[in-house]
Amino acid sequence: MDRQEAPLPALRVLLLNPPFLARFSRPQRSPAVTRSGTLYMPLWLASLGAVLENQGYDILFIDAPAEGIGLPETVRRAETFAPALAVLDTSTPSIAADLDAARAIKERLPGCFVVLVGPHASALPAQCLAAAGPDAVARREYEDTVRDVARVLAASCGPPPPGALAEIPGLSWREGDAVRHNPDRPFLADLDALPFVSRFYRRHLDIRRYFNPNAAYPMVTLITSRGCPGGCTFCLYPQTMTGHRLRRRSVDNVLDEIAWVLDAFPEARSLFFEDDTLTVDVDRCLALCDGIAARGLRFAWTANARADLPGEVMRRMRQAGCRMLCVGFESADAAALAAMRKGIQPGGARRFMRDAASCGMRVHGCWMFGLPDDTRESVLRSIELACALGTDTAQFYPVIPYPGTAIHADYAARGWLPEPERTRWLTATGRHASVAGNGHLTPAEIEELCALARRRFYLRPGYLARRLFLAMGSADEFRRTVMAGRRFIRHLLPGAEK
Repeated sequence: MDRQEAPLPALRVLLLNPPFLARFSRPQRSPAVTRSGTLYMPLWLASLGAVLENQGYDILFIDAPAEGIGLPETVRRAETFAPALAVLDTSTPSIAADLDAARAIKERLPGCFVVLVGPHASALPAQCLAAAGPDAVARREYEDTVRDVARVLAASCGPPPPGALAEIPGLSWREGDAVRHNPDRPFLADLDALPFVSRFYRRHLDIRRYFNPNAAYPMVTLITSRGCPGGCTFCLYPQTMTGHRLRRRSVDNVLDEIAWVLDAFPEARSLFFEDDTLTVDVDRCLALCDGIAARGLRFAWTANARADLPGEVMRRMRQAGCRMLCVGFESADAAALAAMRKGIQPGGARRFMRDAASCGMRVHGCWMFGLPDDTRESVLRSIELACALGTDTAQFYPVIPYPGTAIHADYAARGWLPEPERTRWLTATGRHASVAGNGHLTPAEIEELCALARRRFYLRPGYLARRLFLAMGSADEFRRTVMAGRRFIRHLLPGAEK
């Protein structure tokens, strides 16, 4: 990624996390309005913003779900700013609203070039460009693709000249009534070339608007690598955005950003490393832990990990300040784990939790119901295991086969997916919905099993007593528990929405 070229003439760029439902967490891997009030930081859009600002462009960043603003206010701000380029994030559950936002901006600012980014647009660019509003889709990792579009617009001081867009890898674009798809852009190899996303956060975001119950509040979200070598059939970002080849920032580059964050955000109580799996490269993970200790960086942090992480690595992470790991256990059924290409066995979960307990590491467990061979009996075994493991928290999702994933193709081939216009990706209030049955369970039965799992896990007397004990022992833990609990508890009551 070239960072040395002189910037072209000034260009105004709108970066928009579009309005949808209140507190809709679009940037997470399974977008929804979560029961715990989770709202992810817009890491990808902010990374693009850092790149464009580094090129000298003027940025207006609007995170509508975080600010709680609707489409009229969003369009009013856009009209006042008068951008030449607007970039809108997308997700599958919100795509109708995302396209409405694109159309509204185009109607008010007909000279503005509108680009869609994100998992849904990347998976279905032609379908997105069939709608009125967007002019192009920047597929997969999009920083350099959008940067190239901005250069074309800045150089032309108006609409892109004929043929200019055809030279931009990774771009799908509208040419008259036709949609053109340029060749894919290679994934970014040198992640150290990216500007620190945290500097863009400091200029444009209020970190107090964002919350994840797995990290002490308020938090700052960073990423130290892209791509995941795992082959999980359901996982969204490796299949639609980042690919399966692991690419790493250098340890020194990561440590430099951590040090900058600790100085620039004195209000932050933790960092969340949002790599698909920070621990997949064990040697690098250990080098990062050693670097944190060597530089004397003291902070609490959370990361994603696999359930086959060696206990010694977990112990070293804990010594370096890691307080919680987010782990996809998914199922207690070996056949289900094999079918989703998870690469772990149910027995490993108990060993993992023994190792976690021995070093004081907390764990957030993720479970998924409605996989192809799931029956009510197999799901009940998963619920039993989830309760027995003793994780700090747990989430129970229905399988959601997003476009662009292998599980979407599998479900479509089996005839399990409804027609797109009848697909219910979310409930009326934005919670995760079961999109399809699996031959053994209906969507309603899968959602009921998720609700049953939440009640059984969170209403155990022993669990409630432990949560109270932890909350009383730490101000950070008390704040985290109250913030998540006051939103979440009503979903456990009789008659609550599933």
